[in-house]
Amino acid sequence: MNPTTLVTATEVAQRQVRGNVLVADCRFDLADAGKGERDHAEAHVPGAAYFHLDRDLSDLTKRGLGRHPLPHDLVFSAALARAGWRPGVDVVVYDDAQGALAAARMWWLLRLAGVRNASVLDGGWSAWRDAGLPVESAGVAPAQTDVHVALDRAQVVWFDELERRRASGDVLLLDARAAPRYRGEVEPIDPVAGHVPDARNRPFADNLGSGGRFKPREQLRREFEALLDGRHARDVVHMCGSGVTACHNLLAMEHAGLTGSRVFAPSWSGWVSDASRPVATGS
Repeated sequence: MNPTTLVTATEVAQRQVRGNVLVADCRFDLADAGKGERDHAEAHVPGAAYFHLDRDLSDLTKRGLGRHPLPHDLVFSAALARAGWRPGVDVVVYDDAQGALAAARMWWLLRLAGVRNASVLDGGWSAWRDAGLPVESAGVAPAQTDVHVALDRAQVVWFDELERRRASGDVLLLDARAAPRYRGEVEPIDPVAGHVPDARNRPFADNLGSGGRFKPREQLRREFEALLDGRHARDVVHMCGSGVTACHNLLAMEHAGLTGSRVFAPSWSGWVSDASRPVATGS
């Protein structure tokens, strides 16, 4: 495991004994925005603080930037402060969707904020339960800290850069959605089906092996290198439906040692907010 990408449930438990670690529960259900919070109240990793995708990790007041625009710096800072985080404290993030909703998203936001001592629990909530580790349904609220972080939006890809790089052909755009959505055969959420022209499909589920754990890093590296076909990881831009599951592919690449790829934050939902932008279907 890599302490800046993935950790096991046993490693998390050991780090909690040593202290100086914040565990963040990011469970979320797109069909029921309150379910993750209710699940957290019922049972969670001891000491874990809950982070809500819509409230803490996004700013839903923004328009034209997709279904999950980046949160305001003050909102993200306040969520970290409520959880008792301060600089120097490690962060371990988990969800119940193998990192895709929304553990990898929070991990990415922490990286944008310059917090590199953060990792995702490989296998998430299921891995914790499968390991027979203790859970709690209530806990003592941590002492609130006074922290202020700023997301480095220069690390994020926006419309102008994506269009410029698509025109010059120096970008490999990887779409993390399931293949039927990428091909435009189904679209359960967004108003338009299909994908950005020239985007390649790398469903985030392809990063996972048995038991919902990430594949070995050597295997991930081989698979992504086949997609890169000689390109550098810096040439890769990730997208998905709303900028959440795209982070799963970025996490997988970083874990595989292929560093420097970025996320097109508005993703498909932001792309189709302007009817003049082109849409492709099929493979």
